[in-house]
Amino acid sequence: MEIKVIQASPEKRKAKPSDESQLGFGKIFTDHFFTMPWHAGRGWHDPLVEPYRALQLDPSAICLHYAQEIFEGMKAYRGKGGAIYLFRPMENIRRMNVSAERLCMPTIDEELFLEALTKLILIDKEWIPHGSGTSLYIRPTMIGTEPVIGVHPAHEYLFFIIVGPVGAYYPEGFAPTKIYVTEDYSRSAPGGTGYCKAGGNYASSLYATEIAKGMGYTQVLWLDAIERKYVEEVGTSNMFFMIGDELITSPLTGTILPGVTRDSVIQLAKSWGVKVSERRLAMDEVMAAMAAGTLREAFASGTAAVVSPVGHIYYREKEYPIGEGRTGKLTERLYKEILQIQYGMKDDPFGWRLKIAD
Repeated sequence: MEIKVIQASPEKRKAKPSDESQLGFGKIFTDHFFTMPWHAGRGWHDPLVEPYRALQLDPSAICLHYAQEIFEGMKAYRGKGGAIYLFRPMENIRRMNVSAERLCMPTIDEELFLEALTKLILIDKEWIPHGSGTSLYIRPTMIGTEPVIGVHPAHEYLFFIIVGPVGAYYPEGFAPTKIYVTEDYSRSAPGGTGYCKAGGNYASSLYATEIAKGMGYTQVLWLDAIERKYVEEVGTSNMFFMIGDELITSPLTGTILPGVTRDSVIQLAKSWGVKVSERRLAMDEVMAAMAAGTLREAFASGTAAVVSPVGHIYYREKEYPIGEGRTGKLTERLYKEILQIQYGMKDDPFGWRLKIAD
């Protein structure tokens, strides 16, 4: 299908941010977005890059009642000389199709998906910030739009992509965060949608997250839903612990998101000779390692924050420092290495970087 383009008129274009240090995250959006509807019997049709606008939905749209909604998170980076890069975009595209299948939604042709987001980014390329650590955040989304009350897969969908300039995800920037371990609430159970990037997963996490934030913690560390003892993931990221010489992260058993950054961390660490284990890790083991002095560092990984060091952990009514509350050496090395690959500042031995403009 040919992707049509309707350019925003000059008088309706927004003022671009003048101070990149004040970008924040997810608050500013560009002049255009991509839309493509789907109807039963017709499939996907009329792909369009058009001026950014409010969506019009019937109050009975299925996404508003039964949470048939999925999304992805990606970034575009402005590198040296103004080149524009994407980081492992096909992995995000494939993951969104996995989410679509689980929620009984139509999948999207991978090449059309990539073409759509590339075209949108290049039309709004002047919005990509220049500062270190800044980028253009990309949010592909699919919602069920059929106007009907009834629990069944929709017969109509809308796929859209919005983009906007962002700075650091956490107010702390690349500084150690504090996380709160909850045993009272769970994020995902076996057989559920934990491995999907579905809106409902995040809605169910809000209550515990608000409790954590009220106590001064950045994120919640979720444990397994059955025994409430094994580490799973942080609210917006996958979790890693360095115990002795072993880097440990939860296995992909269907209850956590298969993070693209998670996989990048694993591949990088292994290439450096680090022992990486994807295995179940009980909080008892974490606490024993802390007591023995073998818990060297901890960090979370995700598209938004890339790699985020964890300096303190709250568990069973007590706060514990990790690595004396400072960023670990491996954490910092991984963060810098991934950023340098993303911005085209060094060689990309894994073939992760995709240049879409010089």
